[in-house]
Amino acid sequence: VQDAVSGQDSGSRGDEGSWQHWKEKICQILGEIQAPLSSLLLRLCHWLLPKLLTRLFLSVQLHQGQLEMVLRAARTTEVPLVFLCSHQSQVDGPLLSFVLLSQGIGLPRVAVSAWTSPRLRSLLQCLGGIFLPSWSQLDEGLPGAVLDAYVQEVLRSRQPLVLFLEEPSASLRLADPARRWLLCVLRALRDGAVPDILIVPVGIAYDMAP
Repeated sequence: VQDAVSGQDSGSRGDEGSWQHWKEKICQILGEIQAPLSSLLLRLCHWLLPKLLTRLFLSVQLHQGQLEMVLRAARTTEVPLVFLCSHQSQVDGPLLSFVLLSQGIGLPRVAVSAWTSPRLRSLLQCLGGIFLPSWSQLDEGLPGAVLDAYVQEVLRSRQPLVLFLEEPSASLRLADPARRWLLCVLRALRDGAVPDILIVPVGIAYDMAP
């Protein structure tokens, strides 16, 4: 991030006012990506979500053998888990978060589509949702550097990261937001931010998608 700031601020003398300006811009970008978790909302949703699921579905089924493999992988020291998921419904994110949290794997950071209302975006951020910053040249300059640094910190802290590979009700092709998140993960691995990454493919299917 400092390199990106230095490259864009080459004409400045590095005075305090200039650095304060860049600090505010970095915080603005970071605020678009994530927000502090709300323990009150997390507890409320953990209590409310099972009641909602029992109204939506007759049952939620997990493959026990595969779940045990994921639990063993989660105990691997210093190696983060990245879940690459199919995407059938907007319920997928909360459902997968609830499953991982209830199984003791931890609260994941879930990459959410940008096509949400501002209020819903704020709510999902407090529950662990993360978003791509709304900048046109995301792969270049400061926004891309902040996003790369954020993903590196998530992986270093071994928070589970959930990426949905396609958009709901879309053709089976890699969505552009998923491509951007995957590039950040690959750059973190290439740059040595983490020694390795455990990739967990996740298939979510419904008899009838809500």
